[in-house]
Amino acid sequence: MLTAVPQRSRGLSFLALTKPRIIELLLITTLPTMIVAQKGIPAVSLMFATLVGGALAAGGANAFNMYIDRDIDAVMDRTKNRPLVTGDILPSEALIFAFALEGAAFFWLWSTVNLLSALLAVSACAFYVFIYTMWLKRTSSQNIVIGGAAGAVPVLVGWSAVTNTVGLAALVLFAIIFFWTPPHFWALAIKYEDDYSAADVPMMPIVEGHKSTAIQMTGYAAIVWALSLAFWIVADMGWIYLISAMILGFLFTQKAWMLVLQTDGILQTKKAMKYFTFSITHLSLLFCVMAVDQIIGWGA
Repeated sequence: MLTAVPQRSRGLSFLALTKPRIIELLLITTLPTMIVAQKGIPAVSLMFATLVGGALAAGGANAFNMYIDRDIDAVMDRTKNRPLVTGDILPSEALIFAFALEGAAFFWLWSTVNLLSALLAVSACAFYVFIYTMWLKRTSSQNIVIGGAAGAVPVLVGWSAVTNTVGLAALVLFAIIFFWTPPHFWALAIKYEDDYSAADVPMMPIVEGHKSTAIQMTGYAAIVWALSLAFWIVADMGWIYLISAMILGFLFTQKAWMLVLQTDGILQTKKAMKYFTFSITHLSLLFCVMAVDQIIGWGA
């Protein structure tokens, strides 16, 4: 039976279903992508419509994820206070909420942006729900490698919102986020290894150990570095972006390699969390620099 809670708490609980922090990161990559695609600043109305639609689509996908994962969320310390575990929201309510958000996202993007952007947004949700959450997450140590593709789709949405196409530059941006996701998430998985083990989720640190995971993280980070430099060429970016991408890529790779060299388990866990935090900073700065590069170049 649903526990009666104040209306404000109910509202916050529904908001929690959408995982606002994840949505924030997705939008941070979407807006600069639109600026690069436009080679300047797109119409404010288009940016607003795209960001709203993207937030609705991501929120719906995250709500579906919480609905499906409510059983394992209950046994993990990191997720035990989520609204479906605490009973603040009923599973049926969460499911209706998820469908409503996803439907609203599709029709909003279709009517205010274009059909391609709408289709890409809901396809990301479908991939996240069916491929990652329902299939790979509980069966494969490659879960986040493949499933992370859903988190890379927002850049395609942003690019198509401006151009109504998906070009090579957009695909390189997609690849940057796709290869960035494993080291980003595995750093978190090292910290919460016991949680994932208790929930029987085969995250890479559990299956292959910390050192092997750190080696793979370094490899993925190096690929991200290379792709970010390749983007300078395919998107005809300026020197501000190139210099920044070189520095950020080096730090992203070097810090991953430091995890390989760290033999003390406790220190490695602490450094893994620092790397997780830095990975967010890395991606945010990389995309912000893209926007600054294009705005300055556009205004020159």
